[in-house]
Amino acid sequence: MIVGSTKEDLTLEKRVSLTPETAKNIIGLGLQVCIEKDYASHLGIQDKEYKKVGVEIKASSNEVLNSSKAIIRVNCPSENEINILKENTILIGMLNPSKNKNQIDKIINKKIKIFSLELLPRITRAQSMDVLSSQSNLAGYRAVVDCVAEFEKAVPMMMTAAGTVPAAKVLVIGAGVAGLQAIATAKRLGAIVSATDVRAASKEQVESLGGKFLTVEQTENLETVGGYAKETSEDYKKKQAEMMKEALKKNDIVICTALIPGKPAPRILTEDLVKLMKPGSIIYDLAAEQGGNSAYSEAGKINTVDGIKVIGVKSLMNRLPLTASNLYAKNLFSFIRNLYSKEKKDFNINLEDEIIEKSLIKEV
Repeated sequence: MIVGSTKEDLTLEKRVSLTPETAKNIIGLGLQVCIEKDYASHLGIQDKEYKKVGVEIKASSNEVLNSSKAIIRVNCPSENEINILKENTILIGMLNPSKNKNQIDKIINKKIKIFSLELLPRITRAQSMDVLSSQSNLAGYRAVVDCVAEFEKAVPMMMTAAGTVPAAKVLVIGAGVAGLQAIATAKRLGAIVSATDVRAASKEQVESLGGKFLTVEQTENLETVGGYAKETSEDYKKKQAEMMKEALKKNDIVICTALIPGKPAPRILTEDLVKLMKPGSIIYDLAAEQGGNSAYSEAGKINTVDGIKVIGVKSLMNRLPLTASNLYAKNLFSFIRNLYSKEKKDFNINLEDEIIEKSLIKEV
């Protein structure tokens, strides 16, 4: 029983699904592992490091795809790879079914079982497999680092003989995993941090990290059973805009992290709201690839509006590919360990297991 992984398109994705450490752990379950030649050399991980733990190196991606029972990836396979995939294999990755409907349909038609890890339920048993949390954690950290690099002032308060430098003020929109890490990182760097989220339950988390929570009065429940944010009403959006007017005038950096699963990112900052910020301020939009929380936000671009930099983020994990790969590979191993039965020496697709049932794509 072989688990295989091929190289991603490096122009789009630098992460890998398999590290020598996780390969060793998968082999420890009683499985075999194979990868394509020079699989992770772009990350400084040479083939010999995989060979040391018992991984077989194949000359091409075709050989890997032809010989593997299970394929693990970061992103959805290309059209060419889909054509090579064998019937009755298993495909595991972050496959974004709503975005890649055509590819997913083709894969399902080949009788391939597809598991997309973004669909995992938010339960305790699935925490070690939670790819959204592991990658979002890094995104929140990197957002602050990038903002500090673009911000042309000092971040912490400094008292010098020449006078006092005031601390930068940072507002985080969305207090999920990425938002909370952004709050923690900005606080460590000495910024004055505030945050807002539609979920009232996030108030305690924000305050525990030293941030000030900005609230909008509400009576509606804006949190799903799974703990994600719901789409807000028009009345809530009006109240939110009023609250933002005052907050944006005071803050130097705004980090946007608000997402709604399966839907475009909510537009929170309108053109008029953006222009309330001071020249030299920064808006960093982690939601740009899903449509953006901010006006003037475009994925992969920095747009300057009235002296305000609006940074639209694209492929952020490509700036931390080694750390992101290490975490993602560990998530994948935990999923494989749950899916594989040592007794049966086969993958056990038990639909009574909530983790397997929720992550299996049955149709798009």
